[in-house]
Amino acid sequence: NKELLDLYHNHDLEYVPNGGSLDLREDIARVIYDDQLSAQNILTFPGGQVAIQTAALAFGKNSHCIVFAPGYQSTIESPEWATNSTVTQIPRDESNRWQVDTQHLKEAIRDGETRFLILNEPYNPGGIVMTKELQQEIIEICRRHDIIILCDEVYRLLEHDASSDRIPAMANAYENGISAVTMSKPWGGCGITIGWLACSNMSLVEQLIDVQYFGTACVSRASEIQGRMVLAASDAILQDRLSIIRHNLQLLQDFIEVQYKEWFSWNRPNAGAIAFVKFKGPWTSAELGEHLAKEAGISIKPAYCFAATITPEIQQYFRVGFGERKMPRALEALGTFVRAHEMSWRNDMDKT
Repeated sequence: NKELLDLYHNHDLEYVPNGGSLDLREDIARVIYDDQLSAQNILTFPGGQVAIQTAALAFGKNSHCIVFAPGYQSTIESPEWATNSTVTQIPRDESNRWQVDTQHLKEAIRDGETRFLILNEPYNPGGIVMTKELQQEIIEICRRHDIIILCDEVYRLLEHDASSDRIPAMANAYENGISAVTMSKPWGGCGITIGWLACSNMSLVEQLIDVQYFGTACVSRASEIQGRMVLAASDAILQDRLSIIRHNLQLLQDFIEVQYKEWFSWNRPNAGAIAFVKFKGPWTSAELGEHLAKEAGISIKPAYCFAATITPEIQQYFRVGFGERKMPRALEALGTFVRAHEMSWRNDMDKT
C-alpha cells in the first residue's frame, strides 16, 4: 500500500492525540467491527495490558467486581488495583469445558454493589470460546443488574471454525460491553505495541478517557501507521496464522489423545493458539515446567500463572502455545522427554 508506505516514511515525531489518531481508529472500526462502531467508540493504548488496566481502574473503583479463575493474570488481578474495590473469583471448571457457570454468576452478584465483570473469550488459558447462547445469557444477567462487562478478546478472529464458533464482540453485543484487543495475538504484531478498547456507550467511553488521560501514555505515530498496515492486510495475515494453528493443532491432538494419552489430557481447544493441558504423571505442572526448561529447553506456563489459589486438581494443568512454525520441533522434543521419563513416572505412581 503505497499511501501507507509514504505516510510511514514521512510521519512526524509529535505526540498523537490521546486515545489514538482518527485514521487508525477509523480502520479498527471498519475492519474489526464492520462499521457497527465508529472511530469515537475506539480508544487505543500502548498494548492490551494497559487497556485492561485502564478499564479496571475506571469501573472497579468503589465497586464489587466479578472475575473468573483460572484465567489470564490481568483479567483476574486488575480490579484489585482500583480504589476501594472488592473482588469475587468464580471458578471455571474443566468438567464443564471451562465454561462460565451462570448459576454461580447469579449467586455472586450483590444487588446495588456489583458494577464490573471481566470475561476472557476466547478463554485463556483453555483456547475455548463460549457459545452465542451462553454469551447472551451472561449479557441478560448483567443487563438486569446494570453491570459493565469487559471482555478480553485478544484471541478473537482466530476461531478454528469461525462459521460455527465465532461470537459477537462484546462491544457490539451489549450496550454496557467493552472489548479489549491487541495487535499481538491475531496478527502477530507484538512489536507494534498497540491495543484498544471498543465500546458503543459514549458515557462509558468518556469515563475511560478520563482515566486514560492521567494514567497512560499515547502510542507512537510510527506504531499507529504499522497498525494500519496490518489491518490493511488483515485477511491475508489471519489466513496464514490460522493455517499454522490448524496444522499444529492436529499434531498436538495426536500427541495428547493418541501417542501419550497415558500422561496428558485436555479439553480440545476451538479458538486461538493455546490449550490448557493436564499432566497425569507424578509431578505438579510447576515441577514439570522446571524439568522441561532444564532438560529440554521447552517453556510451558504452569497452573500458578493462572490462579492465585492452586488446588490439587488445578496444579496439574499447564498452558501450551501452538501458534508458531517452530512448534512441531518443540513437540518432538517433548516426546523425547516423555519417553525418557515415563518408566520412572510409572514407578513413582505405583509407590503412591
